[in-house]
Order: sequence, then structure tokens, then C-alpha cells
Amino acid sequence: MRWSIGFGLLASALALATPVLAQDARMTATAAPAEPSAIPLNTGGVKGQAASEAWFRQYGVAMTRNVTSATLTPFLPDPAKATGAAVIVAPGGGFLMLSMENEGWRVAKALADRGIAAFVLKYRLKPTPADMGGFEQSVTAMFAGAAQPQRRMSPDEAIAGLSDQIADARAAVALVRARATEWKVDPTRVGMIGFSAGAMTTMATALAAPDTHLAFIAPIYGSMEAVKVPADAPPLFAVLAANDPLFANKGFGLIESWQKAGKPVEFHLYQAGGHGFGLGKKGTTSTGWFEDFMHWLDANGMLVRQ
Repeated sequence: MRWSIGFGLLASALALATPVLAQDARMTATAAPAEPSAIPLNTGGVKGQAASEAWFRQYGVAMTRNVTSATLTPFLPDPAKATGAAVIVAPGGGFLMLSMENEGWRVAKALADRGIAAFVLKYRLKPTPADMGGFEQSVTAMFAGAAQPQRRMSPDEAIAGLSDQIADARAAVALVRARATEWKVDPTRVGMIGFSAGAMTTMATALAAPDTHLAFIAPIYGSMEAVKVPADAPPLFAVLAANDPLFANKGFGLIESWQKAGKPVEFHLYQAGGHGFGLGKKGTTSTGWFEDFMHWLDANGMLVRQ
């Protein structure tokens, strides 16, 4: 799938987006963290995947790869703060890895602190070599490939190669709604937010699985390619940094598509932040996107306390 060739650029973009020491760019294998709250989604495995799920640290944050069994981890708000809104959180990583800490757990905790039930989706990934050396070589190869000029896939085009991820997202939404009473969630206010490849997963779910009836979607530093908008498309909140090395300076077809379809859309283009900034890169206006998102959810009636 051509979408994944941007992984090399993604890695360099993360380095630009995160002020860490040079040695933090190295991939260091770690033991899998305890995930006592992770709920298996039972959506199947990954064709051709022989290696086991593996965890590592890079740029100071926890990441995983070779995910073959999707899970959903709840981060529930204090009942006194609960608004009834829920968000499926899809981390990014070029479909070869997942930035679980930077774009998953931290985001989910921030949402829960604001009274929103958040659920981190660990979705299935493309196979990578079992050994870290082989994985690093595959990343190096993608650096070389990403340097070659070529057109990126739009979400419409990428859907055919994202059947696993769409199935995982669909199962996540169904699980949240099935346990809505237990988790104090309004089943009509379940949305999805995704970062980079997670933004692509979010968009693909909204486009290819409209029967999920997402209440809203929020692609954060994702593709801006134009798409065919479903008749019942949800409100869209999009974020991008003007210096994003992957998606800036490529037009705003996605936003224009939502506008032309007459669907609610809000777009924030921040002056700086690069790619992979999670909750925001310190010292840039990208740190404001989360508060803007909260205001947008509130203005759209998503944060009405029960």
C-alpha cells in the first residue's frame, strides 16, 4: 500500500517535532507494558504475519509494532465530570507501528480529564521483521523510497488496503455502544480522532463504514486530499501545521469536499508544529489545538452533561 511509504518522512518529522536528545531517535526494544484494561476486539489476525507484537521506545515515547490482535483500552472520566461524549483514539505510525504514548494514552487522559470517555484503539498493522535490526533496515529503505517524488494516496484510494483497520474501528465503536450504560456514554455521541495514519484510519472508517454513524471525526495532521463525502457524513474537525513535511503545501481538498457537500467542518492550520506533535509542540501555536477541539465539541452540543 503506497500510503506506508511516507513512514521514513514520518520518522524524520517526529524528530523535528519533538525536542529530544539525538540518542532518543534510536529504537530501543522494551518489554511490553502491562495493559490490564485492554479489551480484545476479536477481529482476527494479520495475513502473512509471523512475528509477535513488539514494543520499543523512540523519541522518548512508547511505541509498538507487529500488532496482530486489536484491542481497545478505556480511559473513563470521573463520573462527576462525565459529559456522556466518547472518542475512539487512533494513534499514528505509518501503519508499521503505533505511537501509543504520544498519540494514544496522553490524548486519552487529556480527554478523560475533560469529562470525555476515551478509548485507545490498538489496531492491526502491516508485518515488519521480528528483529529490531531488520525493522530498522526496513525504515531506512523507506527513507530512500520516500525521497522519490510520487503522489500520495487519498483516503478514498487507501480504503481498499485498510480493511483490517476499518474492521477494528468498526468493532471499537460497536463495543463502546454495547457497554454505553456501564461506561456512562451516550451512544449517539461517539466520535473518532486519529493522528497521521490514525487520521487516515478515522477518515477511512467514516467514508467506508458510514453505518458506524460516528457523531464527529477529527483527523489530526492527516491527508488533505479531496474525498467523496457520504450523504450522512459527520461533522469534521481537522488540524495541520503549515510546516508539516508530509501534508502541508498540498492544498486542502478534504476541507473543500466537506464544504461543497454542505457538511459541518472546522479547520485549524497552525503556523508551526511539524508532524507528530501529539497534544502540541512546545513553543508553537500547535499547542492550542486541543482547547480548540474542546470548544468545537461544546459548540456542537457534544459536551452536554447528563
